[in-house]
Amino acid sequence: MKDFISVSPLKILEQSSRRGLGAGNLGVLIARAGVGKTACLIHIALDRIFRGEKLIHVSLEEGPEKVSAYYNVIYNDLLKALNRTDDDEYRMRIDRNRMILAYLNQSFDLDRLEANLKNLAERLDFRPNTLIIDGLDFEKAGRETLEGLRKIGRAFGAEIWLSALSHRHISETNERGIPHPCAATDDLLSIIIQLVPESAGVFLKLLKDHDKEGNPNINVKLDPNTFLALD
Repeated sequence: MKDFISVSPLKILEQSSRRGLGAGNLGVLIARAGVGKTACLIHIALDRIFRGEKLIHVSLEEGPEKVSAYYNVIYNDLLKALNRTDDDEYRMRIDRNRMILAYLNQSFDLDRLEANLKNLAERLDFRPNTLIIDGLDFEKAGRETLEGLRKIGRAFGAEIWLSALSHRHISETNERGIPHPCAATDDLLSIIIQLVPESAGVFLKLLKDHDKEGNPNINVKLDPNTFLALD
């Protein structure tokens, strides 16, 4: 689905310095509750899958069935936006190239994730290019967890995208313009994108671009219902 990038939120990275995140690096999507973090992460996942890559979606809050159902909703929105009919090949590609791991009730830890990744590689020959981790509590995780994730990403040759929950009542940023909850750990994050609801719509804003600060002129407007990029 080559025209997916025309409506993908990831088109914001087409304007970035390296045009992507890269294996072994961490990228984070910051937003308040209910603004669309999970939807945007799934758009990132579909972008990778339709580029022929393998992906593991790690959920810390929802079971596999609910995550899979959310993929179906986002996929159907995508078909409508591109004026395409459903195709078994697309659905097969999603099912074949995506794994869902759920760590509910605070059962997530780095050793368990690493063991699961090794098991998938050894038993199923499934080696992901990308990990999506949705629901990590940045306020509790700290540097050690993020450093561990970077180490895992480098060991398995995968880039890792995470979501981070911000709060309306915490508006402070660090000297580089990075907001809570990533202000104290932004040196470990290669790409930082913020999802911002404004009166004119919902916007993705690039706050950090690898070794550069974000360009305020680099932003993408999203459909507030589907979180697909608008022209």
